[in-house]
Amino acid sequence: MDLLKSIFKGDKVVWIIFLMLCLISVVEVFSASSTLTFESGNHWGPITQHSIFLLTGALVVVLCHNIPYRWFQVLPVILLPISLIFLAMLLFFDKLNIAGLLVIEKINDAGRWIKLCGVTFQPSELGKMGVVIATAFILSKRQSEQEANPKAFKHIMIVACLVCGLIFPENFSTSALLFGVVFLMMYIGRVATRKLLLLMGTLGGILVAGIIFLTVTKDIDSNFLHRLDSWRGRIENFTKTEKVAPNDFDINANAQEGHARIAVATSNVIGKGPGNSVERDFLSQAYSDFIFAIIIEELGLVGGIVVVFLYICLLIRIGRIAKKCNRTFPAFLVIGIGLLLVTQALFNMMVAVGLAPITGQPLPLISRGGTSTLINCVYIGMILSVSRYTAAIEEEEKRLAEQRLRDAMIPMTVDAGQPEETAAGAAEATSSSEAQTAQEPTSAALNSDDEFN
Repeated sequence: MDLLKSIFKGDKVVWIIFLMLCLISVVEVFSASSTLTFESGNHWGPITQHSIFLLTGALVVVLCHNIPYRWFQVLPVILLPISLIFLAMLLFFDKLNIAGLLVIEKINDAGRWIKLCGVTFQPSELGKMGVVIATAFILSKRQSEQEANPKAFKHIMIVACLVCGLIFPENFSTSALLFGVVFLMMYIGRVATRKLLLLMGTLGGILVAGIIFLTVTKDIDSNFLHRLDSWRGRIENFTKTEKVAPNDFDINANAQEGHARIAVATSNVIGKGPGNSVERDFLSQAYSDFIFAIIIEELGLVGGIVVVFLYICLLIRIGRIAKKCNRTFPAFLVIGIGLLLVTQALFNMMVAVGLAPITGQPLPLISRGGTSTLINCVYIGMILSVSRYTAAIEEEEKRLAEQRLRDAMIPMTVDAGQPEETAAGAAEATSSSEAQTAQEPTSAALNSDDEFN
């Protein structure tokens, strides 16, 4: 028991949610990887690889949650330059091979992956982490009595626009999701409402202009906008109101969407049972973008509700951890991470059930993946690191409260027949209590991160 306590430190509820999501991932990815099994001819290969990533991710969680949260402030200095360089390379090179050490090759008409020394990863995942941590850091350093310093908005916009601008051409949904999270963080971080309203108006104008541009343009041959046709087709399929009879529906033209709907529609309250999915054989991304549809098909409405409940519980728990923080950076950090994970999960689930256009967002901690799985585990480790910090705060507050109680009890234990000694004892106790109070940090000091400058 002591060994488990020494390993699983931090918030126990977050640990439980993390382990339950990993368990669901192992079961459902094993079931949904039939296409990979067929292609490779290895029945255990895909799930073995995924399990290794999850086990590695669990070790990453244990490692990260033992790191004091203040050290995470250094990460943007490393992550942002690296991600910007690699994202720019993805944007300007369709194919690149430097002695086999650095390889760029588009997959599914999208340049999102780089192979560096044999390891394939998505630079956008590094960029997302860098932006969230940088935003939390800037907000924490630019707080005043009434609202965030105006310079905070400018600095955050520079960082967010650089990263999102490079992600946008190859992965519009990730860019939009990240920018939305940054916007919510600024709102929570007390950035001036006038600036946020101006930003909303600007984004609204850009959105209208983008829709008009998509409507009036067809077949643009441009490296920068080569995914315009994919975006247009997905939006048109989602927004069209024409009803199509089942016999007239072209399942081959809309295979992903159609088979995901069939998976959801043919399920029931308790589902077909783990491993009994039919549509997994027709969904090319059953183990990734559409794994929630497979979860509903196999585990039914109950399984889908449980998954949604786990993510909501994670967000609520993160909110409680942030509320216990008496410093600004850890509070903004966990809020940003929570918003990023949960909004991505909601988008994935909405796509699977037909409530949003296809976006290509995986389900955090459940979908099969390499970079995304490890990065999400780092996020969980950061949350647990901050929860360890808040637990230490609670223990210190409890200790101080007990000390005050003992100090207050001293005059009551003095012999009533010795008034002079009683007065002396009371004076001594009062002096001790005042000295203790004088040593305690003020609220202004606790809400500052100056000691980490």
